[in-house]
Amino acid sequence: MNPTASGRVVVLDRDGTIVIDKHYLDDPDELEFLPNAAAGLRLLHAAGHRLVVVTNQSGVGRGRFSLARMHEVNARLEQMVVAAGARLEAVYSCPHSPDDCCSCRKPGTALMQQAAEELGFEPSDTIVVGDKASDVELGVNVGAITMLVSDRDATTASPAPHPDFVVRDLVQVARIASDADLLTRARAAR
Repeated sequence: MNPTASGRVVVLDRDGTIVIDKHYLDDPDELEFLPNAAAGLRLLHAAGHRLVVVTNQSGVGRGRFSLARMHEVNARLEQMVVAAGARLEAVYSCPHSPDDCCSCRKPGTALMQQAAEELGFEPSDTIVVGDKASDVELGVNVGAITMLVSDRDATTASPAPHPDFVVRDLVQVARIASDADLLTRARAAR
């Protein structure tokens, strides 16, 4: 597969990237979009990008909420995204605690590989977006373009490994994701 900027798969983290991170969120009614998240998702979808969520949900493994409750929160997220004028292809969640040392917990690549097989894309052709170093590292591990969502400037926000882009919100993600020349230059600069 040789994607153009349009139609690229954008792999998004959930908490702190799409919705406000409320630390072990277990109530679907408490989901709230981050500023510009709904608009950014709408722009990404309108540009033909396929949206996939890959999220660590260690609250399940830590016993803070059930697997069923995690699925309820994710289902509510999908409804919110549709109401915002976009669509998620799928949501993939790691329910394990960090102590479980599983391969699906980001920066592990098992969920990305599962998504790629089920949805038919090449992980290295994606854009991975998140607010933590583990999100960036997931992208690096599969050879994807990486974007770190941060309200700090690029010189202080970049964790190791360094992302290809530091962005303030999903609207900025949408602008960059639709600029094929910018993405090509970022890949060449590595």
